Amino acid sequence: MLNALPQSWIFGLAGGLMIGLAAALLLLVNARVMGASGILGGLMDGSGQDNAKERLAFVGALIGVPALAVLGFGAPGVTHASGNLGLMVLAGLLVGFGTRLANGCTSGHGVCGMSRFSARSIVATLVYLGVGFATLFLARHVLGVI
Repeated sequence: MLNALPQSWIFGLAGGLMIGLAAALLLLVNARVMGASGILGGLMDGSGQDNAKERLAFVGALIGVPALAVLGFGAPGVTHASGNLGLMVLAGLLVGFGTRLANGCTSGHGVCGMSRFSARSIVATLVYLGVGFATLFLARHVLGVI
């Protein structure tokens, strides 16, 4: 029955399990919450110099593991949205702005914060998921850009 499942679903499950495991290990081993935007932000603004090597290793793994997956499994198909470089740059900038505005990202609020029942993280996660749904609806059904 496992062979009947779409491949993308399996990759999503594997990725989610790896993120959860990484978050649990970072919390158990280093007593730190895994917030990717905070880890990268600390490198960018200089506030994370005390553990810069750990932060660099984390960012390196964020880039390196997907690159290894592409080498091992091949690149996913290009969709209309991901084939539009300008749209991808704009999306990346908006995500970066949003993570700074929300004082965290999906890994910090959605994975680590919600698992600790943090009210702030639950609200942040509901807001960014709601805005994401609304943005996708508008982009796909109203503007027709996706």
